[in-house]
Amino acid sequence: MPESKSKFLIPAVGAAVVVVGSIVAYTYFKGGPSGGSSDAIGSAKVVPSTALMATYVTTDPEAWAKLQQFGTPEAQKLVAKGLEDFNKKMFSDSNVSYEKDIKPWAGGVMIAVLPPNPVKPVQLNVPSGAPNVPTNLQQEPNILIVVGIKDKLSALNFANKLKSQKGVKLQESDYQGQKIVETTQNGKPTYSVVLNNSQLVLAPEKQAIEKAIDTFKGQSSFASTEGASSILKGVDVKNSLAQIYVPDYAGMVQQLVGANPQAKQLPPQTLTQLKQIKSVVAGIGVDDAGVRVKAIANLDPQLNKFQYQSSPGNIVGQFPTDTFALISGNGISRSWETLVEQSKDYPEMKQALEQARGQLKLVNIDLDKDVFGWMNGEFALGAIPSNQGVLASVGFGGALVFDTSDRKTAEATLTKLDTLAKTQQINVANRNIGGKDVTEWQIPRQGALLAHGWLDQDTVFVALGGPIADAISDRKNPSLDTSDAFKAVTGSLQKPNGGYFYLDMDKTKTVPLFNSFVSSNADTVTILSSIRGLGFTANSPDKSTSQLEMLLALKPTAK
Repeated sequence: MPESKSKFLIPAVGAAVVVVGSIVAYTYFKGGPSGGSSDAIGSAKVVPSTALMATYVTTDPEAWAKLQQFGTPEAQKLVAKGLEDFNKKMFSDSNVSYEKDIKPWAGGVMIAVLPPNPVKPVQLNVPSGAPNVPTNLQQEPNILIVVGIKDKLSALNFANKLKSQKGVKLQESDYQGQKIVETTQNGKPTYSVVLNNSQLVLAPEKQAIEKAIDTFKGQSSFASTEGASSILKGVDVKNSLAQIYVPDYAGMVQQLVGANPQAKQLPPQTLTQLKQIKSVVAGIGVDDAGVRVKAIANLDPQLNKFQYQSSPGNIVGQFPTDTFALISGNGISRSWETLVEQSKDYPEMKQALEQARGQLKLVNIDLDKDVFGWMNGEFALGAIPSNQGVLASVGFGGALVFDTSDRKTAEATLTKLDTLAKTQQINVANRNIGGKDVTEWQIPRQGALLAHGWLDQDTVFVALGGPIADAISDRKNPSLDTSDAFKAVTGSLQKPNGGYFYLDMDKTKTVPLFNSFVSSNADTVTILSSIRGLGFTANSPDKSTSQLEMLLALKPTAK
């Protein structure tokens, strides 16, 4: 959350509890800890139904403590210092401690984004008689925060402590029998209210608090809206840290874009694309492998044109074990056909496709047939380390591997490309690698710039750099899918799936090009040393659902 929005949280929390403290002290003492008010559904019941999205963050110490099982000692010290510095900055003007004063009573936190307020013109002091000056427009933030009160006695103790704080000005107003507290610190007002002695509601705009009170009094809530009610159960992740809810994806984008005076109005075609996604729910949790994110998008099957097909995953076995990054999938030809079909509704996209087709026709290549038409099976793009030849300066090369049922067209396309290379004074020659016939585009004193060949009857590869062609063709070393690193990062991801994104952080750090970006920052290197890798996949069990899963695989703390 931006600092300008997060800074209002602490004084407003204190202000609200201070004001209600003397009024409901008896209730606090007699009522005991609150029950379900700190869960997501309980919080959503006081969030207006107009909310565009909401995020629920748990304060369960057991869930957050799970993170302590990961990371090097150096990384843990760095994170601890960052939290300590954040704590000092947040409470720099008081003697408040989050650990001692807030943590004991604060339950889960829901952060809701309400529709943007009408854009307000900035007041300009323009001398009379001066020419008209364009008025700048600024977007007002519209966030609502609901904090569950799980221990009312601790909250009252905190309220009493805050009575002695300096620099915080309080002003009360009444709305429907509820006391709204306006808290001013450093000239910035924020607003808060305590509802039913169990939920603290905060916002930088008074109007948002009033809407929350209306909701509390009976108006429709975020929990009762059609899209939200079905997704508030969340996503199943172990030790959930946060859940994110978007009940109307297209509506959210429309309102946010429409409220931005500098943004262009969404064309009807784009809006139709957005409406393919009805709602989205995502969860972030911690398990034995690391930090896991799962998301589920509910789709409109009538508008969803993408034909999903799961990927067998066999293509990963064509890459060597030292491959440090990989993207795999299935059916590029089908995705291309979908893109071409959708381009009919987008003049700019259609024009770009026609231009690409025209350029390739000049060299006797049909974009649809010769390039994408035969890519109808599994595919993968992998990055492999190498410091030889043309790859010496960057430290790695890449390989594309395709399964195809149309070898004839694929061979014809590669032959056309070889002929085109010869016209550019590139030496095209054949070389036998591990019993396979490989064609290379050779550059004097640099070796092969590009190579291609067939690994079996249905599998073709194109490699950047001769050493990469050797690594793909000569299969003396173990394959990537048998490596411990690949299993650790992708082994627990959902199956079946449409393919993988995979990154091995340890191997990536050995690549000179990557090191040139991060080696100058010691803190970055320290954090990266605790990350084993990153894995991502997606699947679609039916035309109404798309599921995504990501794992940030972390190294366990050494014992």
